[in-house]
Amino acid sequence: MLRILIADDHEIVRKGVREVIQAHPSWQVCGEASDGQQALDLAIKEKPDIIVLDVALPQLNGVALTRRLHRECPNTRVLLFTMHDDDETISTGLAAGARGFVLKSDSESHLEAAISALGANRPYFSSPVSELLLDAALNDRKRSRLEGFTARELEVAQLIAEGNNNKQVARLLKISNKTVESHRAAAMRKAGARTAAELVRFAIKHNLIQP
Repeated sequence: MLRILIADDHEIVRKGVREVIQAHPSWQVCGEASDGQQALDLAIKEKPDIIVLDVALPQLNGVALTRRLHRECPNTRVLLFTMHDDDETISTGLAAGARGFVLKSDSESHLEAAISALGANRPYFSSPVSELLLDAALNDRKRSRLEGFTARELEVAQLIAEGNNNKQVARLLKISNKTVESHRAAAMRKAGARTAAELVRFAIKHNLIQP
């Protein structure tokens, strides 16, 4: 039985993915999450074979979550399922350790094919991703700015951009205020942001949060 976790902040999307999974007798939904932190907690608890993961998740975005899963749940394969097909999202997602990438605009058959491929421990990429990989093989790929962030810096940057202050971030991540300040300063520097407003603009541009 292939055990699959669904993580998306839109209930209608989770329902659609669930229906695709339930149509296969050898596939099982082992959990659903509406934000990144909940998805991480469920993944650690349930240890799914595959997690179908949106990039734009509250609290812990899909790229940062993929990094955490790659480290804490190494046997779980990540399938990014998103509306974003820009080079930035694709390259950072793959660099974080995703094994598959399907667009929400793709047909249902692409999602089924992707889950089947990852279930057989094979990667699966929809057309825009395949084209990016081909371009990268032929040319030197420009490194995304997000790749310079640590996983914790991404988490802190997202939470700050979502409107949380240092104390709230410390409570959410269960770390000290001093540690938050250190990660926040590093994230601001790497983003080239001098103010919280500039960090918000950076986060929106790089799909850490939704406008």
